[in-house]
Amino acid sequence: MDSGRLGETLLPKRVALPIFCSDPLSSVAYATEEILLILALGGLAVLHLTWYAAAGIVILLLVVVASYRQTCYAYPGGGGAYVVSAENLGQTAALTAASALLIDYVMTVAVSVVSGVAAITSAVPSLDGHAVALSVFFVAVLAWLNLRGVRESGRWFALPTYAFIAVIYLMFAVAAVRMATGSTIRAESADLPVHAVSTYSGIALVLLALRAFASGCTALTGVEAVSNGVPAFAKPKSRNAAMTLAIMGALSVTMFFGITVLAMVYEVHVAEDPTELGLAPGTPMSTALAQIGRATFGDWHILFYVLQAVTAGVLILAANTAFNGFPMLASVLGRDRYAPRQLFHRGDRLVYSNGIVLLALAAILLIVAFDAELTRLIQLYILGVFVSFTLSQAGMVKHWRRELARPAGAGTRGGRAGGVDRRGIHRRLAINAFGAFLTAVVLVIVLVTKFTHGAWIVVIAMPVLFAGMKGVRRHYDAVSAEVAVGPLERPRALAENHVLVLVASVNAPSLRALSYAKTLRPTSLTAVTVAEDPADAEVLRATWAARGIDVPLRVLGSPYRSIVQPILRHVREAPERKGDAVISVVIPEYVVGHWWEQPLHNQSALRLKTRLLFMKNVVVIDVPYRLASARELAAERAKAAEAAKAGEDRT
Repeated sequence: MDSGRLGETLLPKRVALPIFCSDPLSSVAYATEEILLILALGGLAVLHLTWYAAAGIVILLLVVVASYRQTCYAYPGGGGAYVVSAENLGQTAALTAASALLIDYVMTVAVSVVSGVAAITSAVPSLDGHAVALSVFFVAVLAWLNLRGVRESGRWFALPTYAFIAVIYLMFAVAAVRMATGSTIRAESADLPVHAVSTYSGIALVLLALRAFASGCTALTGVEAVSNGVPAFAKPKSRNAAMTLAIMGALSVTMFFGITVLAMVYEVHVAEDPTELGLAPGTPMSTALAQIGRATFGDWHILFYVLQAVTAGVLILAANTAFNGFPMLASVLGRDRYAPRQLFHRGDRLVYSNGIVLLALAAILLIVAFDAELTRLIQLYILGVFVSFTLSQAGMVKHWRRELARPAGAGTRGGRAGGVDRRGIHRRLAINAFGAFLTAVVLVIVLVTKFTHGAWIVVIAMPVLFAGMKGVRRHYDAVSAEVAVGPLERPRALAENHVLVLVASVNAPSLRALSYAKTLRPTSLTAVTVAEDPADAEVLRATWAARGIDVPLRVLGSPYRSIVQPILRHVREAPERKGDAVISVVIPEYVVGHWWEQPLHNQSALRLKTRLLFMKNVVVIDVPYRLASARELAAERAKAAEAAKAGEDRT
C-alpha cells in the first residue's frame, strides 16, 4: 500500500471497537472465574465476598474509562501512558510505563489465546492435551492477519466480537425469562463441595478477599489501548476514540456484572485443583462461563456450543488489542531512540510489521515456557497494567495543573477559553486525580497479593527492560556524537586509494571487477589470488600473461588451504597501509536467481567481507555478476512491474 493511502486505513467506531476493545470486552469471560478461583481457597463460606469484589471492579472500571477519555482529548497524537508520562513526569516515569505496557501486551496475547483455547477444550475435552500447539498456531494466525493491514484485519475481528456481545446478552435474556417464569437454574458444579485449603479469618480473610479482587481486575486489561491508538481513528479522532471508550465501558460493566450475578445465582463452583471439589485428579473442569451457558440454555445445546465458539473466538482475537498497541508503542520508542529503529518504520501494508513479528515471538515463547497453563500465566498479569494506569493518571493530573496555571482565556488543547474552560479543567483534574489514587491503591494490592504467586517475574522483568531501553538510547546517542561533523567540514579527496581485486581465475566476473576497479583511478591496482596448489598458480600466471592483462598479479600461498586468512594477512601487512591511506578490496560475486543456488556460491566471499569490515581504512566493494537464473528472474520481475503499472493506469 502506497504511503499516500494511509488515510484509507483510519477506523470508524464500529471497526475500532473490535480492534482496540476486544481485550477488555473478552476479559469478562474469565474475570468472574478468577474471583471464584481465589475465594474457593477459603471454602463455601467466603464465596459471598464475590459480590464485594465485583462491585469494586465495576467502580474501578468506570473510573479508569472516564480517566482515559480525558487522555484521548488531551493527547490526540496517541502514545498513551508513555507519552503522557514523558511530557509530564520525565523520561524515567515514561520508560517505566513503557516497560510495563510492553510486558502487559505480551501477557495479553498469551493469556487471551490460552483462554480461548481453554474455551475450546471445555467444549471438546479430547483436545486438552494439545493446548500448547493450538495456542502457538492461533498466535501465528493472528500475526499473519495483522500483517495484512489494520483495516483488513478489522473485518476478521469484528464478527466474533459482536457475536460474543450478542450471545452474552441473549444468555442474560434467556436467564431472565426462565427465572421470571419460576425455573430453578443451577450450575453443574452447584452440588460439588468446596473444600477450604485453610482457615481464613481476620487479616487472612481480608488478604484473601483482596487477592480475589486483584485477580478479577483482569477485566480492566486493554482499556488503555484506545488512548494509545487515537491516531488510527477516523476524524474527529479524539471524539471517536472517547466515544469508543465509553461504549466499551458500558458493555464491559454490564457483561461482567451480569455474568457475576448468574454465577452466584447458579452457585457456580470452580477450583484450580479438581480434587478441591471432590473430583478425581486430572478431571477436566469447565470454565465458569461454560457452566453458566450450559445451565442457562439447558436443552438448547446448539446455543451452548455457539456461546463456546464465539467465546473462544473473541478470547483468541482479544490478543489483537495487543497486536495494535505493542507495535504502535514500539514505534514511538523507536522514534525516541529507546528501541531499535527498525520498529519505527511501517511495512508494506502500512502496519508496523517488525513490532507485530516481535510480539508474536515473545508471546509464543511465554506460552511454551508456561505450558499454556492459564492459571500460571494469569498470575503474571495485571501488575504492568496498573503501573501504566497509575503513571498515566498521575501525568494527566500534572498536565491539567499546568493548564490551570496558564493565564485565563489562553485556552487548552481541545478546550475552550475563559472561565468555562477552567471549570472543565477542574472537572477533568478531579477525574484523573481520583483515577490516579484508585489505581495506585489497586497497584499496591496487586503487588502484595500476587507477588509470591508469580508477579515477582514481572517485577524483575520491568527493570531489565527499562535498563535495556536506556542502553539502546545510550548506544544511539554515542553513535550520533561519533558521526557528527562540524559546521565547516566538507568532503575531501582521499590522499591514497590502493585497490586490490580478488580473482580466482581468468573469467568474466574477474574481468568485470578489474574494469570497474580502473574507474576508481587508484593510486595502485593489484590483482590478488590465493593458490593452494603451486601448479594452479603457474597456470593462472601463464593465462594472465597470455591475455595481456595490464594489472600486476600477486599470488598468495596458502599451506593450510585457507582462503580468507592469507588475504587478511596481506591486507593487514600491505606496505601501502601508511597513515590514512585507504585499501579498497574489490570482490567479484555471483548473483543467482534461485534460493537453492545461494549456498553453492560466494561463501568464502561472505566470510571475507565479514572480517574485512572490522579493519581500519579498508573499503569492501562487491561487483555483482548476474548468472542466467538471475537475469531470467529480473526479466520476470520487470514484466510483472510493467503489468502492475498498466493496471494502476487503467484504474
